[in-house]
Amino acid sequence: MNDLHPTTRAFAIERSHIRDPFWTGAQALVRDAVIPHQWNALNDRIAGAEKSCALENFRIAAGHAEGTFHGMVFQDSDVYKWIEAAALQLRQSRNASLERDVDETIDLIAAAQQPDGYLNTYFTIKAPDEKWTNLAECHEMYCAGHLFEAACAYAGATGKIRLLEIACRFADHIDTIFGPREGTRPGYPGHPEIELGLLRLFDATGEERYKALARAFIMRRGQKPHYFDEEYEARGRTWFWRDHATAWMAGDKAYSQAHVPFLEQDKAVGHAVRAVYLYTGAAHLARLERDALLLRTCRTLWDDMTGRQMYVTGAIGAQSRGEAFTSDDDLPNDTAYAESCASVGLMMFARRMIENEGDARYADVMERALYNTVRAGMSLDGTRFFYVNPLEVTPATLRGNHIYDHVQPQRQIWFACACCPPNIARTIAGLEDYVHTTREDGIYVNLYIGGETRFTQGEKALTLVQSGGQPWSGDVSLELKCDAPCEVALMLRKPSWAGVTVLRINGARVEAPVLRGYLRLECRWNDGDRIEIEMEMPVRLIHASPSVREQAGQAVLQRGPIVFCLEERDNGAALHQLRMDPDARPSPQPGEGLLAGMTTISVPGRRETLDGPDDGTILHEGARPISIPATLRFVPYFAWANRGEGEMRVWVRI
Repeated sequence: MNDLHPTTRAFAIERSHIRDPFWTGAQALVRDAVIPHQWNALNDRIAGAEKSCALENFRIAAGHAEGTFHGMVFQDSDVYKWIEAAALQLRQSRNASLERDVDETIDLIAAAQQPDGYLNTYFTIKAPDEKWTNLAECHEMYCAGHLFEAACAYAGATGKIRLLEIACRFADHIDTIFGPREGTRPGYPGHPEIELGLLRLFDATGEERYKALARAFIMRRGQKPHYFDEEYEARGRTWFWRDHATAWMAGDKAYSQAHVPFLEQDKAVGHAVRAVYLYTGAAHLARLERDALLLRTCRTLWDDMTGRQMYVTGAIGAQSRGEAFTSDDDLPNDTAYAESCASVGLMMFARRMIENEGDARYADVMERALYNTVRAGMSLDGTRFFYVNPLEVTPATLRGNHIYDHVQPQRQIWFACACCPPNIARTIAGLEDYVHTTREDGIYVNLYIGGETRFTQGEKALTLVQSGGQPWSGDVSLELKCDAPCEVALMLRKPSWAGVTVLRINGARVEAPVLRGYLRLECRWNDGDRIEIEMEMPVRLIHASPSVREQAGQAVLQRGPIVFCLEERDNGAALHQLRMDPDARPSPQPGEGLLAGMTTISVPGRRETLDGPDDGTILHEGARPISIPATLRFVPYFAWANRGEGEMRVWVRI
């Protein structure tokens, strides 16, 4: 294994820290509440929560305990994602206790690793003769990918490489079986993730075999004869998920994006998380190899997904069956699946596309997903989580109709399938990685999140200090610190939601060209130079596309990156009876109680009801309908369901 080395660019990010009125608090929640909460969950210490057994599985696999495997076949990944979240937290500030917990967990992982490098507790404990026989269903490569990502994060945060050595031994083992050489198996994972991990291993170690293996996994998908069919026949036509009547997971090739070769794919289909993980890996590879065909496919899939299949909250994956995309313009609000992990994956895909193209449209979506669905996935106190993120909820209906079985009116303590909480934790803990992008043509500011980032280019160094009040205010300040004058283009994103934008350098108003949605400032920078951006942040009334039948005649309120919703607590029950006045002027107001420090919005409207008493016995005829004046009070979508159970609605009639 080679020593760690960063991918070289014109400027590189040496270190970054967030100091932001909004996100510093969220990161503190991850540090003080979420990471300890998840550590307790992994150790089965949370009363009332379904047991994880994830660490116990490692103890059994290592020979430190007796017993059998418990949990999902991908249970190992919960441990790896917790390590990654912890590593990203340690990157911000070292913590001896947390570091000790991680190191002891790494010792346990090392003890569970097999002599040949193989590492998976389910197959080690429960099915040692079935290793690598069911890539379509069994997540061996998915778990490996999360191990690789955790290992790179921990080495980068602490300089400790033991987990990285474990990861490389496992990657080397996988390469001997599936590497792109004659005599190996032409397999690829049913659930993409290893591609991301292998490319991060390549970035960390420079080992070309890891990049070549990632390419093989991406390019083999959809090739005929289908590998999933071959392994299905080889194991006697059996399948893992025995609660299903058929082996549909292996049979439905679109479910795992294996229906056609990757370069022929032009629609986002199947399991939404698998899709965006695959696209993220392909976009990363496209940049590393300057592969125009891969990049073109990624761009096509991005356009389809965000243009025809994405919710206004930055959520994707409309249906519960298969946690999947459906069809163009099918975006049901109350049955939406909109998995938290899918929006995390969307952010990852956006980040890689910015690296490729430096286009603000990717950052716009990344910001939309972050401030709405990703942040909504974690409660304001960091102890409860949403797996599914609907845009409309009526609790009484949920309890009486099985089409809503996947929807919860309140966040949960933990899950049997606990992929979302650690995914949210690692995203927020590592938010610095999304704020800036460095490319050969300059330094890109993607998100206006306060903090300090140091960039280096050989002996040159430049520190960018960001501050401001987003997402509640459109004012941003950037101060430059450098030991010597520095020439570099600064690319400042002009958000799609921004109104009139005023730009000043050292107090003097300037005009800047807009290139792919970024304001380009190219000059010789000196220590102490200051850039100020004033962006109007109006309350926008976003009308539904007429092609989306579930939202016809409705609209959404958005201010800055924040999408707003109605809650029963502020507006009473029967939210479907409310209408906004589209010509009224919305009134932003400071929130109160749990919403203190946030912006809420009041809008004049009306409530439609009946002229006379309605005893509920006549559904389809009765008194004459009337409407009465009402004030509609909106709260940020990410904050819903923190003040008790009740109805919620994002799209409102106009």
